[in-house]
This record gives sequence, C-alpha cells and structure tokens, in this order.
Amino acid sequence: MPMPHAGIVAAVLGAGSWGTAFARHLAHRGHRVTLWTRRPEFAAELRRSRENAAYLPGVPLPAGIVITGDLDEALDGAEAVFLAVPSFAVREVAARAARAIPPGSAAISLAKGLERGSRKRLSRVLCEVLPRNPVFVLSGPSHAEEVARDHPTAVVLAGHDEDIGRWLQRALISPRFRVYLSADVTGVEYCGALKNVLALGTGIADGLGYGDNTRAALIARGLAEMARVVTALGGRVETVYGLAGLGDLVATATSPHSRNRAVGQRIGRGEGLDEILAGMRMVAEGVYAAEVFHDLVRELGVEAPIAAAVYRVLYQGEPPGEQIDRLMLRPPKWEW
Repeated sequence: MPMPHAGIVAAVLGAGSWGTAFARHLAHRGHRVTLWTRRPEFAAELRRSRENAAYLPGVPLPAGIVITGDLDEALDGAEAVFLAVPSFAVREVAARAARAIPPGSAAISLAKGLERGSRKRLSRVLCEVLPRNPVFVLSGPSHAEEVARDHPTAVVLAGHDEDIGRWLQRALISPRFRVYLSADVTGVEYCGALKNVLALGTGIADGLGYGDNTRAALIARGLAEMARVVTALGGRVETVYGLAGLGDLVATATSPHSRNRAVGQRIGRGEGLDEILAGMRMVAEGVYAAEVFHDLVRELGVEAPIAAAVYRVLYQGEPPGEQIDRLMLRPPKWEW
C-alpha cells in the first residue's frame, strides 16, 4: 500500500463542477494533481483560462494542477484515482482507465448514484472493473460550489481497508474539509443515491408553491424512509443518521446549489422532464436513481411512499399535486 509522505500523486477523472472543486482541494493540500477530461479541446481551454467557466465559474484553478485529455498521462504514477464522473459513465471510464491505473493504487468514487440496468452500487462496479485496486467511496454534504470556496465541509470516506482509509483520510483532511471514516460502504452509497430521489420530492413541493412545513415533513419522513430502505439493503442505521444520510439529505433537499431540487422545482411548476433534461449541462442523479429504487423497493417489499411518488411523477406522468394529496391521505399510523 502507499506510504504517507508530504504529498500524494492524485488523478481526478472528470472535470465537471465536483471534479474541478476536488482537484483544487487536493492541490491546496500540497498534492500532485492531474485533472482529466474526455474532451481534449476542453482540457486546452482549461489550461488556457485556468478557470472552469462552464461548470465552476469564478473559481481560479491553482497553477499546480495539470490538466489533460490523455487518460494515460493522467494516471501515470497515480497513487489515488478519484472518479468524478456521473454514475452512468463510471463503468466505461474505469474500464478505459484499467490498463493504466497502477496496481494497488486506491480508486475512490465521488459519484452519488447507482448503475442503471445492473442496479449495482458504484463501488461494486469499480471492484469488477479494477480488481487490483482497493475501492473507496466519498460522500456527504459537499456542494462543489462551496468546497471550491473553502466553506467548512464534512464528508465520510467508506472502504474496507482501514490502513489505506487512514492514509487517504490524512491526505484529504484540512481545516476546511473534515473527513470521517466508515466501513459501511453499502449504507453510504445507498444513502447518497436515495437522498437525490428525496430531494427531487422536496423540489417538486417547492415548485408547487408549498413552504417550510411541507419541506420539513418530506425531509423528516424521507429520513424514516431512507432508514427502512437502506437497512433492508444491508446498510447500517447509524449511517442513515450521519453525514451520508441526514447530512446530505438536508443539503440536497434545501440548497440552491442542488440540481436534483432544481429539477423537482421545475417539474412542480409544470415543465416536462424531457424538456428539463435536454437543457441541462450537468446530471441530476436522482432521475436515474428513482427508477432503480422503484425496482429495488418492490422486490424488498419495503414501504417507501415518497420515493414511489417521485417515480410516478417522473416515469408515469402523474400530476405532482395529486402525489402530495396521496401522501397526506395515507392511512393514519404511529410515527415510529
């Protein structure tokens, strides 16, 4: 395994807002960082301007970040590889990278989603594609716009190799970026994916014109729903009430930075999903996760009414207002 030293050699794959913000964080920690984008012309623009105006405007990129469209160059000597690509691209990018990632180097997923079709967690995808590399996931309330501006942030790093986990923790932690360790990879990943679905629900309610009471109810009952679903899938309830669950749910369900909330708001105002997605530069992971969780929850026989309501709006075209009424008129029950 890599040994601690003054700085690590890191590759960040994906130059969207989160990949760019994370590369900046690594560079400010004193690490040797290469940021990769699949488009060589975009890499050339980033090298010229030293700013990702398309995804993270107003944030200068440190001079020490090497930016490239060459995957082999990005991975040369990398001790830690951070995958900051959407869930649907993780397998393809990891497969392309497999030949060049040094054996034993850590592979860390920064995405919060599930693979469509296979319904697999992204760490499982990485373990399949990169069997020679220890796999970790990083999650929690961490909007790129705020990490890039050094707002105090706390996240959780989950993996099964404690020694490498502690090495990564020391490499990542800073006065403005606190990293906790977890062995509950399953729980961390399912929380990170499901909170996006629930944030779509709060956004829909916001778009319908409802206020704080409705949003708070959806967050609180969404958390109860998350606890049922995640534990049924093998995660720990403590994870649900930690940074990957409660923390990220609050941030994603309330923040103006949240793409999932923004998509929900537009749906609540009457826009069509296809129209919204066609005009988006970035990905709202909850749209894909809603379909995956719909299938998983049915198989488990777990009660998840908010996620089900979001699915009906997105994929069955049911009116958003009717779904709120349907949730409110469910049979009375004990809170717990």
